[in-house]
Amino acid sequence: MRYICSICGYVYDEEKEGVPFSGLPDTWVCPLCRAAKSLFAPERQPETASAPVTPALSRETNVPDEAPELLSPLVLSALCSNLARGCEKQYKEEEAALFQEIADYFAAAAPASQDDSGGLAGLLQDDLDRGYPAVHGAARELGDRGTQRVCVWGEKVTMILNSLAQRYRAEGPSFLKYTQIWVCSVCGFVFVGNEPPELCPVCKVPAWKFDKIEGRASK
Repeated sequence: MRYICSICGYVYDEEKEGVPFSGLPDTWVCPLCRAAKSLFAPERQPETASAPVTPALSRETNVPDEAPELLSPLVLSALCSNLARGCEKQYKEEEAALFQEIADYFAAAAPASQDDSGGLAGLLQDDLDRGYPAVHGAARELGDRGTQRVCVWGEKVTMILNSLAQRYRAEGPSFLKYTQIWVCSVCGFVFVGNEPPELCPVCKVPAWKFDKIEGRASK
């Protein structure tokens, strides 16, 4: 039996490895992207008959109706930082600088970091359970292939973030001791290790596109 990493596509072949996948410890991670064992799935066998077409999901029935919550300064900082990067990719340097200035303002206004990995994991899981299916459905209905491609990257990044948050809850601060945190500047993939991966497991850019994250000083 072969098992496939849902993040980077790494294949664990039980016959070649000589160890059943079920026999691996729960702490085992993907050798390439460090995704948790739980993010692997059995390889699907080729289907002999065409699968029935699933109707496109409706925006009206899948997009949450509740009013949006107020965003925290740290979330606003991350949002503006992402917008700045998007402007950089489009060579809009002035707009990128303005968004980064706003991001820095909100980062400075954010309270000191606290251990809220449980709440964070819940929000990430909600995105995976409801948010991405809703966006995927709306994009399919509109024939928006660009949004669908963005969702593929975003969903994988959210999956690895959720996995890291759960590991932090289980192992505590020791999980990040004597190691580094790297973030892909293109897709946002997060890698925990002494050095960044040679290629981003999600968007395949080289290691020099990764930024090392330094800890934020407590106030």
